[in-house]
Amino acid sequence: MSRLKERYRNEVISKLMKLCDYKNIMQVPRLSKVVLNIGLGEAVQDAKALEAAEKDLTAISGQHPIITRAKKSIASFRLRTGMPIGLKVTLRGERMYDFFDKLVNAVLPRIREFQGVSRDSFDGRGNYTLGIKEQIIFPEVDYDNIDKVRGLEVSIITTANTDEEGRHLLESLGMPFSKD
Repeated sequence: MSRLKERYRNEVISKLMKLCDYKNIMQVPRLSKVVLNIGLGEAVQDAKALEAAEKDLTAISGQHPIITRAKKSIASFRLRTGMPIGLKVTLRGERMYDFFDKLVNAVLPRIREFQGVSRDSFDGRGNYTLGIKEQIIFPEVDYDNIDKVRGLEVSIITTANTDEEGRHLLESLGMPFSKD
């Protein structure tokens, strides 16, 4: 069992039950899944960009990504329906807990002048989305072998009903929110 999942079971559940006044353990919010997404606008012109990003995302997540395709044609972007424009990985279970642990304890502190993540990136239902500007802050990505610095989006999906519950859950799991 991952160390974060163990901490969730031993500490976080009891802390959240007191904090939010839950009557039942099943009411306590938990992590449902983590989705990593890389949008590749340059994949329209450069097919090699897709391969390089796929290699990076596989190294970061430990799982093979799926290709996301355009839903509509947009002439000004030279984009047609069905063209590959991104990559996505959905992590659940042990891999999700391991990735979240690595994100909070190893990756986010490596960002230059890091002041904490925004408290405002919740969607209204307790889910949190975080944009990372450079994939090179992940320890698995070899700086010498990347062709281009790309950003990625990390969506943390919880079973919380409100943003406040989601914030309490993520803070309890160690997410470093900014002080303001």
